[in-house]
Parts: sequence; structure tokens; C-alpha cells
Amino acid sequence: MDSRIWSRLPTRLLDRVIAFLPPPAFFRARCVCKRWYGLLFSTSFLHLYLHLSPPRPHCFLFFKHQAPTTTRRQTPTTTTQAYLFDPYDVVWHRITFPLIPPSFSPAASSAGLICFISDDPGPKTLFLSNPLTGSISQIPSPTLRPRLFPSVGLSVKPSSIHVAVAGDDLISPYAVKNLSTESFHVDAAGFYSLWGTTSPLPRLCSLEAGQMASVGEGRYFYCMNHSPYSVLAHDVVSNCWFKIQAPMRRFLRSPSLVETKGRLVMVAAVEKSKLNVPRSLRMWSLQPCGATWVEIERMPQQLYAQFAEVEGGRGFDCVGHGEFVVIVIRRSGNRGLLFDMWRKVWHWIPMCPYVAADGGGDDDDEAQLRGLPYEPRLATPVTGLLDQLTLPAFHSFN
Repeated sequence: MDSRIWSRLPTRLLDRVIAFLPPPAFFRARCVCKRWYGLLFSTSFLHLYLHLSPPRPHCFLFFKHQAPTTTRRQTPTTTTQAYLFDPYDVVWHRITFPLIPPSFSPAASSAGLICFISDDPGPKTLFLSNPLTGSISQIPSPTLRPRLFPSVGLSVKPSSIHVAVAGDDLISPYAVKNLSTESFHVDAAGFYSLWGTTSPLPRLCSLEAGQMASVGEGRYFYCMNHSPYSVLAHDVVSNCWFKIQAPMRRFLRSPSLVETKGRLVMVAAVEKSKLNVPRSLRMWSLQPCGATWVEIERMPQQLYAQFAEVEGGRGFDCVGHGEFVVIVIRRSGNRGLLFDMWRKVWHWIPMCPYVAADGGGDDDDEAQLRGLPYEPRLATPVTGLLDQLTLPAFHSFN
């Protein structure tokens, strides 16, 4: 650790070391000197970062929002504050989104980008933002059909962006119906579709607003269907929807779909009347055949008793990323559990210290956190495709 040696490291070698720093350490290191501060805007450093492709942690980004209080059709509000949860060190960090306009809510995430959608009823405007750099890119045109609170699927790859917006079609100023899906696509090969690719939803479906789980390298989007419970799947390639029967569908409560290590996992409480089947919280994995579920985890009964006491029937929300699943109990001061699928370990996570500081009591709906999987990235050059849509080299396949 002789400073005479470390102070003489070649600049390029030093940049390689910095590129492997975890995001919190990288941003602390930017305070060292002007050069390190400017690395985030250095083309050569960002090229090196993309070339090295350092391991990216599986984190979660939570947003404080106001849940509808009397009816689902009230417009929710969102702040520019977000709270990053690091499941490895079990710590919270605060992030701001200063460039996001008012009346936009977080809807989906993929490859280091967060998708925000307009709250106002009508054709939806969407933005993609990188939380670490503060950059923001707008999807060039709004959706063609007016909607209220649709479900959103986002798949970002190194050379393409695909967005699907489904349901909550406004059939009149006072009524909605789940009728259709619109898709936006742009890729480096020069092809794009500005919401021109549409497909009908299954009849009498009741999908939940929010993010659709993306599985299979963005080939499929999944969301929950209610009354009774089932899973709706959208095949991006064939542009069609199909239903998958949920496990124990008549006894589920607060079911959620999460993606973990390329698998679709359902997390739900089970409440069965028969005494030989105790109440529990379980996880099922969808098998490669796409029609069968296998139970992969069940919360220990002693822990479930503690969980049920805190939850009190109010429900809970789940978000998964990598080997982790986070379960946040509604209206409980954002108490939650973290499950590590590799180590098969459950434990309570500390409540976010920034929520109360930013306003909102422990039981306040406005302090309820909504989570998205998040993979921190210093550079997301794929958003440059959005700026090139006006170039003649791009051809629509509508």
C-alpha cells in the first residue's frame, strides 16, 4: 500500500480499477479530484466501462407514491425521490430524478433504465431515465390509443428497446376496458415501430396496472389476471396473448409475479380452509413448458406467524431481481422481508430511513413504497437509438 507506488499507476490502469467499483463507491470516489469527478462524462472512460462490462449488482429501486384512496381511477402522484436498496450490504441510498416532469410515475425497468409514464388520461407519453447519470430520453411519440393506468413491459438490450403498453383502454371519458396492447420497438438494425404493432387482449381479462415481468431475454411479458387468478402472457415475437392457470388459484392472496435468474416466479399467501394445509407464503416457478408450476419455497411457519401479525390482511407487494426477492407489507411503515434464493435465507430488512424524513407517516398511504428491479449502470448508450429515429436509415415495419 506504498503511496509512492499507487500514485504512479498508469491512468488507463487506474481507470480500469475505478470501473469495477460498486456504484456507491464510484460516486464517493468522484469527490477525490476534478479528473475523477469528470469520469462520468468521459467518453474514453465510458467506452472502457462498456468494454470491461464489470459485474453489476442486483439492486432494487423503490418510489414513494400515493395509492388511490377511494377508487383505482384516481390519478396517482409520484415524487422525484427514489430509494435504492442494496441487498448485499442491506443498506438504503437516496436518489433524485430532477429532470422527470410532474405527473409522471415509474412504470417499469430494464438494463439500468427506469421507464416513467404520464399519469393524465389519454395517449401516454413515456420517458427512459438512467438514475445514476440523471439522463432522460423520451419515447418519440405518445401511444396511439388513450389509456388510464395501463400495464407496461420494458425490455432493453444492448442494441434494441421494446416497450409494450396493455389494457385500461379509454372507451369514453368515464369508462375503461381492457382491449388492446400497443408496442414500441427500435433497434440498431434500423427498424422501428412507433406503437403501430397492436394485439387484442384476451376477452374479459382484468390485468393489474404496473410493470409486467419480462422473461426469456424479453421474449415474454407476464402479468397477473384477477377474478379468478391466472397469468396473462404476451409473446413479443408472435404478438399474441395466452393464459396460464395459476397454482392453487382459489386460495391465493396478494399474488405477485417476479423474475429471478431468468425464471418467472409467483409469490403469494395461501389461505386454505382445510386444517391439514396451514396458511403460508409460497413461491412457485413456471417450468420451461410454460404451463406447469412447481413449488420452490415456503416461508417457515414461525416466520410466517410473525409476518401475518404485521401484515394483518392488508396485503403485500413483491419485487424480484437476481437471487433476491423483497416483500413489502402495505401500510406497515414499509416493513419488509428479503429472501435469498441461493442461500435459502429469510430475514427482515431495515425500514428505509429516508421515507419519514421526506414526509409521510408509518401508516400513510403516501409513504407506501413501490419497487422495481434495478441494475446500476454508468452508461446506457442504447438510448441513442431514440435520438436517431428521424434519420432516413431507419425503416418502419408497421
